Amino acid sequence: MRRHVSLPLILGIAVAVAPIDLLAKKKKKDESSDAKGTAVLWQDTGDIPSHNLYYGPGSKQDIPQLPVKFVEEDTAGVSPKFDVRDQAGKKWRAKLGEEAQPEIVATRLLWAVGYITNENYLFPHLIVEGLPAHLRRGQNFVGKESDVSQVRLQRHAGEGKKVGNWSWRKSPFKGTREFNGLRIMMALISNWDLKDENNAIYEDEHKPGTKLYEVSDLGTSFGMSGKSYTDSLSKNNLPAYRRSKFVSKVTNDYVDFNFPTHPPFFYIFNLPLFIGKLRLHWVGKHIPRADAKWVGSLLAQLSPQQIRDAFRAADYSPEQVEAYANAVETRIAQLAKL
Repeated sequence: MRRHVSLPLILGIAVAVAPIDLLAKKKKKDESSDAKGTAVLWQDTGDIPSHNLYYGPGSKQDIPQLPVKFVEEDTAGVSPKFDVRDQAGKKWRAKLGEEAQPEIVATRLLWAVGYITNENYLFPHLIVEGLPAHLRRGQNFVGKESDVSQVRLQRHAGEGKKVGNWSWRKSPFKGTREFNGLRIMMALISNWDLKDENNAIYEDEHKPGTKLYEVSDLGTSFGMSGKSYTDSLSKNNLPAYRRSKFVSKVTNDYVDFNFPTHPPFFYIFNLPLFIGKLRLHWVGKHIPRADAKWVGSLLAQLSPQQIRDAFRAADYSPEQVEAYANAVETRIAQLAKL
């Protein structure tokens, strides 16, 4: 007779075979717990229909002044990255690969409804002066004469320095309408990589004592609702995004979203990753219906043109722009009906 293998049993086996040092990693200190002064996660941006989603939180005047010069390569994270400096002396972080396009759109949608985000721009082709003869990562994006393709340039809009990271579980905003709205925004764009290190706290240089809380890495958006077998399936995947279910359950008081979904079970042999993803399953669950309706009312103020402008800014093809925009509008309509 065939026996059912339970998840607890699988976890038990994984614990037995996992290297002990992986399980004994010391938990990082939640730097946001030490934050003092005024903390800002969301702010009223005024007339939403007037926002320019092609340029986003920056403006046409804030676009990097070309040409840019190579500063140094960053080998952290999954995507190839390096720093450049433009002709105005501003430093930008360049990101290459599958996360470059979706991050442009995700940033603009969050900014449009009031969340703190970075300034970023997508360059289909970018000449980088002083580029090394060979990058440690991302060399396949480099063409002749240091012409780099599909480059996202990003900088923090507040101009202040980074002072730490914040935790989804220990956020000072937890339980607020604005925090719940951010949880819904993550489900809307399918940004499933919710590691605390992807959340940054910056000092606001223009307002002493004010700290700005943002999701600083949104590159895993617009694909599946959770980590899959490959990055090409998990993020920046139009068919997967269109197929993914958005709202999974609605009660009189709460809404559950089909996000983030658990990773495939073969990841159980990377136990820290597997458990880390399971521990964040709550982010899309049991969200007050009133808070979902609130963020839905903000998103509903975006015009079809604004939504399409966000995807055009990321250099998607006209067909992709239309298909992605229709999928986003369908999700916004579901929130509006709650």
